[in-house]
Amino acid sequence: MDFSVLRNLISRYCAGEEYWVDSRTVYIGHKEPPPAAEAYIPQRYPDNRIVSSKYTLWNFIPKNLFEQFRRIANFYFLLIFLVQLIIDTPTSPVTSGLPLFFVITVTAIKQGYEDWLRHKADCSINECPVDMVQQGTVVRTQSSKLRVGDVVMVREDETFPCDLILLSSSRGDGTCYVTTTSLDGESSHKTYYAVPDTMAFKTEQEVDSLHATIECEQPQPDLYKFVGRINIYKEREDPIARPLGAENLLLRGATLKNTGHIYAVAIYTGMDTKMALNYQSKSQKRSAVEKSMNAFLIVYLCILISKAVINTVLKYAWQWSADHDEPWYNHRTEIDRERHVVIRAFTDFLAFMVLFNYIIPVSMYVTVEMQKFLGSYFIVWDKDMYDEELGVGAQVNTSDLNEELGQVEYVFTDKTGTLTENNMEFIECCVDGHVYIPHAICNGQILSAASSIDMIDSSPGGYRREHEDLFFRALCLCHTVQVKEEETVDSIKRGIHLGKPTSFYISSSPDEVALVEGMKRLGYTYLRLKDSHMEILNKDDEIERFELLHVLNFDSVRRRMSVIVKSSSGEYLLFCKGADTSIFPRVVSGKVEQVRARVEQNAVEGLRTLCVAYRSLSPAEYEEACHQLSDAKLALKDREQRLAQAYDLIERDFTLLGATAVEDRLQEKAADTIESLQKAGMKVWVLTGDKMETAAATCYASKLFRRSTQILELTKKRTEEQSLHDVLFDLSRTVLRQRSLSGLSVECQDYGLIIDGATLSAVLKPSPESSGSGNYREIFLEISRNCSAVLCCRMAPLQKAQIVKLIKASKEHPITLAIGDGANDVSMILEAHVGIGIMGKEGRQAARNSDYAIPKFKHLKKMLLVHGHFYYIRIAELVQYFFYKNVCFIFPQFLYQFFCGFSQQPLYDTAYLTLYNISFTSLPILLYSLIEKHISIEMLKRDPTLYRDVAKNALLRWPVFLYWTCLGLFNACIFFFGAYFLFDNTTFTSNGQLMTTNTQMMFGNWTFGTLVFTVLVFTVTLKLALDTHHWTWINHFVVWGSLLFYVIFSLLWGGIIWPFLNYQRMYYVFMQMLSSGPAWLGIILLITISLLPDVVKKVLCRTLWPTATERAQRVRADGVHEGSVSPATGPDPSPVAGGGGSESDMLCPARTCEGERGGEGVRAARTYDSMMSHNPNHLLSQPLDHAPSDGEGCYGH
Repeated sequence: MDFSVLRNLISRYCAGEEYWVDSRTVYIGHKEPPPAAEAYIPQRYPDNRIVSSKYTLWNFIPKNLFEQFRRIANFYFLLIFLVQLIIDTPTSPVTSGLPLFFVITVTAIKQGYEDWLRHKADCSINECPVDMVQQGTVVRTQSSKLRVGDVVMVREDETFPCDLILLSSSRGDGTCYVTTTSLDGESSHKTYYAVPDTMAFKTEQEVDSLHATIECEQPQPDLYKFVGRINIYKEREDPIARPLGAENLLLRGATLKNTGHIYAVAIYTGMDTKMALNYQSKSQKRSAVEKSMNAFLIVYLCILISKAVINTVLKYAWQWSADHDEPWYNHRTEIDRERHVVIRAFTDFLAFMVLFNYIIPVSMYVTVEMQKFLGSYFIVWDKDMYDEELGVGAQVNTSDLNEELGQVEYVFTDKTGTLTENNMEFIECCVDGHVYIPHAICNGQILSAASSIDMIDSSPGGYRREHEDLFFRALCLCHTVQVKEEETVDSIKRGIHLGKPTSFYISSSPDEVALVEGMKRLGYTYLRLKDSHMEILNKDDEIERFELLHVLNFDSVRRRMSVIVKSSSGEYLLFCKGADTSIFPRVVSGKVEQVRARVEQNAVEGLRTLCVAYRSLSPAEYEEACHQLSDAKLALKDREQRLAQAYDLIERDFTLLGATAVEDRLQEKAADTIESLQKAGMKVWVLTGDKMETAAATCYASKLFRRSTQILELTKKRTEEQSLHDVLFDLSRTVLRQRSLSGLSVECQDYGLIIDGATLSAVLKPSPESSGSGNYREIFLEISRNCSAVLCCRMAPLQKAQIVKLIKASKEHPITLAIGDGANDVSMILEAHVGIGIMGKEGRQAARNSDYAIPKFKHLKKMLLVHGHFYYIRIAELVQYFFYKNVCFIFPQFLYQFFCGFSQQPLYDTAYLTLYNISFTSLPILLYSLIEKHISIEMLKRDPTLYRDVAKNALLRWPVFLYWTCLGLFNACIFFFGAYFLFDNTTFTSNGQLMTTNTQMMFGNWTFGTLVFTVLVFTVTLKLALDTHHWTWINHFVVWGSLLFYVIFSLLWGGIIWPFLNYQRMYYVFMQMLSSGPAWLGIILLITISLLPDVVKKVLCRTLWPTATERAQRVRADGVHEGSVSPATGPDPSPVAGGGGSESDMLCPARTCEGERGGEGVRAARTYDSMMSHNPNHLLSQPLDHAPSDGEGCYGH
């Protein structure tokens, strides 16, 4: 018996079996395979419903409550509430239950509303109509009813309902155009292909007659990876197997463009689609403020337990004497007398915990959540962060990290598309040492490159050679550019010239479009791809046709792409373009040294370079290459590895043709932004995959490196000359020696570090010379700490994340920010404390995975220096103020126990206990945390050094926390003992009431407590008013309105007999207290005494030890014009220098060029790099000693 068949059946039914996990078989149209093939086994897959909601109607309450009570504060108050219900406590359960109920209810309503919106969105998607092919006809059904194996028809401008494999299209060549804007933000048209064996099926009947199965991998979240195989069955013939890849897979959410209709089969449905698999939320990030809050909460919890223990011990110590036993009116039951003393003591301990539990501010959490949620809209509404060109503004993907924007110490930025525009312009090309520049100036005239080739040759006799045509053809053929000739594309008129439609190019890579357009300017025009033939128009206006046989796609590991074409003469040619490091090692002939010299010079000038090579294939070599590629593409397992091996065998023995240079201009105000961030005390690191020379030139143009910066190289080239150990220790001695000398002299050297990916891998490996694994890491961190800027080049995406993780884990634990615009930046964006995505031209993957998204790099300046600064100031005051006002609230209750025999008698009325944090003191601090501006926006932007005042969590450090706590304890003592002094002398009136002789107030527990509470509410509110710098009408309304509300509530609460109360102990208490003139005087006096120490402290500190922020406030208060020189801000930054810098900055052409020319970009580097073109390494090997000093001081010390 053949057990393999049985094992196969079991594996198909058991989803947990390994084989079943690796692959799935899809029957197109649910047709059974022929009898000779494998047995037909129906398989179960999820339907096509999308579920992004979190709750359902029946699980919302239990699931939401479970999630909310996982928060420690909520769970703590739930326990307190239960204790109040179980045992006899001095306060009503309402005092704890009502605030807890309020917090839980508000949070549940917010989360329920958000989930309801998700339900609505899901329903609109799931009920979307879809055309499905059944029995040779098109049937309309709902999207949710689609199943794996169904054949669907999608029309132009419709969105794909699930992940589909393209079978055929209305276009003759079996291709279709798709935009994936909703997936990755790329608006360019991508081309997808049908398998040649199915592209001929053009009608519903023909498609329905298709008999085939698809074997593919199980669903994976990677949008750009797919491995599969289609088996097409024909009568009395063996099945035909064809490979399927990402170029055949149409993803759910993508849109069909410029194609009449297509037929495709559903391969992944519902929550198995790649779009749904990418719904998974990112790991939760916690801000430094939240960590401080939790630490403070633990301290206050310890204080609470200490208070309860002290009172419990003192109660039993006080009652130990027979004279001080419980009073006669507090009768104990027989059960109480017989209860063990330990149980009684524990019960009393819980009662004291309940009495003092208000020191833990439960409402602080809901206030912080509201502040973060509402405050995030200030970023979205900021008109300065709106980009007219893109038509978008800043986005907030999470509001939990607002205050973290004001704590950033390290900024990790990508280069291409982040510092630069990712708007490529073809500059020149070099063929065998001869340089071609389109529209070059010759003898004072601008020559049109379309009619003749302008050649600037560094050597005599520079005429066209045999490789020139091959070079230009290579760039016209080796790409994935699409040609559009339609007059209207996506309802937008494009390509109109002189009233006639003309062709234009579309590609997902701006580099490829720039190269093809550059060739067009040099006389070689790429026309179209038609019937697998690429057509180009040469400089003689002759059309050349090449059959496109294979495309070896670009990937970030190989860093090159190739095409295999067949010329009209029957010759097989392999054209390849890629990075110099991936082309030069594979070259066996050509003028390598001349091309290498030009590549290095262009790189130093900040241009992006590519090398071009070719190889002529014999028919036998071509057949061997086809066989290798076919075997690799048909593999279901390890297809990528096998393809890489095949590419490696095919792409070899090249003849070098030349190189290209493309300019990526620096973004507007990028240099000004980096300079401002550095002045604010942030270390800026550039992490890029570009070559060292190109990246270094960009760093100089963007003012990351100064002309006086001494460059320290930690690169593969240097480690080949010396061991890594020696290089690291040499660099370490250099920076440490300078640091030791900096204390003896005013001036110190400014260092910049350059490290490449290969050396970084070696640094991160465990040291073989040390038993510890972090030896090299610590040395590297010590070096980078003492450098003003660091450039990491030749970085893989994973290495970018490793760099961020390395800095995060260092002993200082700095707050990190990562910013980028491409999919290769997602890893570092997710790793950093704060991730910011730029909505650029490399798609929206970075923006979708980030915490915040901005249109341009220049907007980072305001986001950090203004919004981050304000957010941190506001929430720091909110947290400290909440703890302060709760200390003021509860400590008098603790003191009162010493005067009531530790009987757990409450000092305040139940209504006051309940409403203190909810109503009386909540709105002023919430409003303060939303609109407070302690300094003007213009001042913050003009003087980035003010950011240093709030760095390193300055306002939530332990000394500041202890000051607020001590201030609260002092105020509480003033409240209690001040009121106690007013009640010091008492006498009985004629009607038997106890009356104070000095204030003529009735003396009683509730009168005393009300007096203390009144002083408390007015003091904490006025304390916040004194801290407020930015007053608006809404501030006045809320602050004074809160005090008025307290007075009106107290009058109504004690002035009316409420029928729903069993007893009314506060009746007429408040009115009687206010009827006493001395009581008014006492209240005013106590409030003044309470606020006086804080006012005196502020006056002394501002006078004797003012911070930069306080000096700026004083300048503003004195009415000094914002553009004048001040001790805080210094001279107004020159607009010539792009918004900042010293006098020496203006003397340096490279540093001012960006501001003068309006973002001309890294071409500015030509100004000072041209004199070093004969030796490109000179720029990076030593400082420019002749350049004027920047006067920026010493970084990292």
